[in-house]
Amino acid sequence: MDGRPDDDLMLAALAAVAPGTDLRDGLERILRGRTGALIVLGNDKLVDQIATGGFPIDIEFSATRLRELAKMDGAIVVNKDLSRIVKAATQLLPDASIETSESGTRHRTAERVAKQTGYPVISVSQSMQIIALYVGGQRRVIENSSAILSHANQALATLGRYKARLDEVTGTLSALEIEDLVTVRDVMAVLQRLEMVRRISEEIEDYVVELGTDGRLLSLQLEELTQGVGNDRELVIRDYLHEAAVAADHPVQNGLAELAGLTTPELIDLQIVSRALGFSASADVLDQAVSPIGFRLLSKIPRLPATIVDRLVDHFGSLQRLLAASLEDLMDVDGVGESRARAVREGLSRLAESSILERYV
Repeated sequence: MDGRPDDDLMLAALAAVAPGTDLRDGLERILRGRTGALIVLGNDKLVDQIATGGFPIDIEFSATRLRELAKMDGAIVVNKDLSRIVKAATQLLPDASIETSESGTRHRTAERVAKQTGYPVISVSQSMQIIALYVGGQRRVIENSSAILSHANQALATLGRYKARLDEVTGTLSALEIEDLVTVRDVMAVLQRLEMVRRISEEIEDYVVELGTDGRLLSLQLEELTQGVGNDRELVIRDYLHEAAVAADHPVQNGLAELAGLTTPELIDLQIVSRALGFSASADVLDQAVSPIGFRLLSKIPRLPATIVDRLVDHFGSLQRLLAASLEDLMDVDGVGESRARAVREGLSRLAESSILERYV
């Protein structure tokens, strides 16, 4: 998710109801018992104000207690860290002027309470046998693990295809950088694929959270597929930002935000992607020749600190000058002694050789 407050709260709430947690165990017991429930995951003065009647019990939370208390009419209130059940059989009277898209009484109450208090609210439907989670203005139906795994496996297959294509365009970009034949199109193709991989990876990360203890294997598969991607989006933008038409007013973080803000149809259009990164809107912009300054390739050299990478880039100003630099030239950079200069020289030579071989063999 992209860091919006409701998204972060939803992710935390999904983790709280994931398989393997006491809360999820209690919810599944309620479903099996075919009784409904309304549960507020948090308690403060505002919750006290809209809760009337019932029993203030303040007991330790457990799945069996949640199940037994759900047999009574009314809502259950637990504290924020889900360690204690604060109230049971209470009636919730949220502000009736708060808009709700729900029709059933329990669901309407759940949505309004979530919006008014800011706490997650769970509604278990007795008739429909579903668990609905309300966070702010969002609603999520909690599915069983097999359904979530089915979605996750489809997303993993998609990620595998995206990653394979990303490897292709990244390898092509590396070879073109060595030969100084890069165009805006080549750069945007890599950024496009990096953003696609990031988006599908975040979707799978959400599934991992939702699956709780059942998501361990999925997490390992995700880690394997995304290995080596790291902060490549930022490095590519840093490499080519100086070529953009509005580079001075378009720092790297702006570029990352603009890229993340593109809709899926916009992301498919490389011309729109290039405009988002500050390049001109001319029709032939994608064929414009550009040159990197070396951040991405230098980052692939093992054990080379980021501070040294920055100094090398500042000193030489372009990848081509770096590739042509002798040991003595490299040693002129502050912090680069003979051994480190040799590592940079040999590292860039290996990268150049492997990139050209991959492209033409």
